[in-house]
Amino acid sequence: MGPSLVALIQPGKWTVGALVNNAWSVAGPSDRSSVNQMSWQYFVNYNLKKGWYLSSSPLISANWKASSGNVWTVPVGGGVGRILRLGFQPVNIAAQFYGNAAHPSGGSPWGMRLQIAFLFPKLPSSSRR
Repeated sequence: MGPSLVALIQPGKWTVGALVNNAWSVAGPSDRSSVNQMSWQYFVNYNLKKGWYLSSSPLISANWKASSGNVWTVPVGGGVGRILRLGFQPVNIAAQFYGNAAHPSGGSPWGMRLQIAFLFPKLPSSSRR
């Protein structure tokens, strides 16, 4: 368990914010390894025309129990996405690519996120029957 905090602002065509949390193990078998991990995700999104957007939202992590040199994973990069309709269904489709400026030994030097999210917008109350 552990604390989490999120904050964001939306000035004009931008969405900018961050989500941070830290988790510690507090229960379970005494013979298992304890956990102390932090994750931090900042996000920057710029909206373009026709549903397109540019985005960067890397997930930076720290395993505070890892040996020196293996604590951090720090991706750098971003990608593109679009909100559109597949038939009647609104969806958010995105692709992001990251190089890991720091990563544990044996970890990957790069990462990729491919995403499709089905959207269910709230209808105005006047259009419900």
